[in-house]
Amino acid sequence: MIGKWSVIYYVSESGEIPVRDFLNAAKPSLKAKTLRILLTVSEYGLQSIIPHVRKLSGMPFCEIRIMGVDSTRIIFVTEINKQIILLHAFYKKTQKTPQRELTITYNRYKNYQAKK
Repeated sequence: MIGKWSVIYYVSESGEIPVRDFLNAAKPSLKAKTLRILLTVSEYGLQSIIPHVRKLSGMPFCEIRIMGVDSTRIIFVTEINKQIILLHAFYKKTQKTPQRELTITYNRYKNYQAKK
């Protein structure tokens, strides 16, 4: 789907915004690369960043892959009304996505769904 998308940061019940906080603490080069990707998505849609996006098998989530010295992942879900909900971000150190990161993402997703 081409066109404008809304990129929304998940907000916890306590008001924390974990993906934003992760990016604020990241190195400037990683922050710049990530924000460029997110701006491209918001302007042109997910099709515009296909090399950076992968569906997580067996789950309702996709991940944005940011390559570099610190291999980073941002896990998100999409909504029908062209919204991307950024649920979790982490540095990926292994080939397989760690179960701990998936559990955090799933819990945030359940919380997001409950607030809708």
